[in-house]
Amino acid sequence: FEEPTSSVAAQILATVSILFVIVSMVVLCASTLPEWRAAENRSVEEQSRYTADSVREPSGIIEAICIGWFTAECIVRFIVSKNKCEFVKRPLNIIDLLAITPYYISVLMTVFTGENSQLQRAGVTLRVLRMMRIFWVIKLARHFIGLQTLGLTLKRCYREMVMLLVFICVAMAIFSALSQLLENGLDLGTKNKDFASIPAACWWVIISMTTVGYGDMCPITIPGRILGGICVVSGIVLLALPITFIYHSFVQCYHELKFRSARYSRSLSAEFLN
Repeated sequence: FEEPTSSVAAQILATVSILFVIVSMVVLCASTLPEWRAAENRSVEEQSRYTADSVREPSGIIEAICIGWFTAECIVRFIVSKNKCEFVKRPLNIIDLLAITPYYISVLMTVFTGENSQLQRAGVTLRVLRMMRIFWVIKLARHFIGLQTLGLTLKRCYREMVMLLVFICVAMAIFSALSQLLENGLDLGTKNKDFASIPAACWWVIISMTTVGYGDMCPITIPGRILGGICVVSGIVLLALPITFIYHSFVQCYHELKFRSARYSRSLSAEFLN
């Protein structure tokens, strides 16, 4: 359960777990389609003997099966772990708990309040809890080196990531204030309503610094366009400074995890030959 490449049985369990994750993600995405919801409503009317809406729907049945597998997997891994405290502190295990717990909470809330309850806060809470199923996709990190490398890189480079965020926040504060002043604050006869406030200008700054450039808002004055060019160039420079450190750490983490995976693969090959 803990190392998918450690044995043939572990690979089989990993494959089954991946299938459950894929099925749960497909059902989660499909359940937001209007056609899917209409079909579920018809199914609910035909099968009114169930009490909880989250269980009587077809998607709820599939969700319950997936949750049952994930819960059993988490319990087994907890039982066989040598250090229970260390097990609880691991990031992937915390994510597993965050992905599983909302289901049981939503079922209890549905049973006690009902989907048609006038308590709209409870209804919103149910929708939020159900949407937290998207965290199940992070379970794939246990089976793919790429996602493990990404997580380990973020863990080791949190200082560089914080530095990158500080750079962006400082630049956003400066350029958003200047753009709001040039586009809307000065009485030049031309006011750009998109830059009516500094928070609104922050959106333009972040998409300009990251060179995304949606085009939904842009400066129309000549000083504003000059500032926009400076903002884009500054964004390229500021984002490039910490990227080098993060890249080298990513390569190092990838080689480390690749070496560990190769070691388990060798033991798997020896077991298969025996």
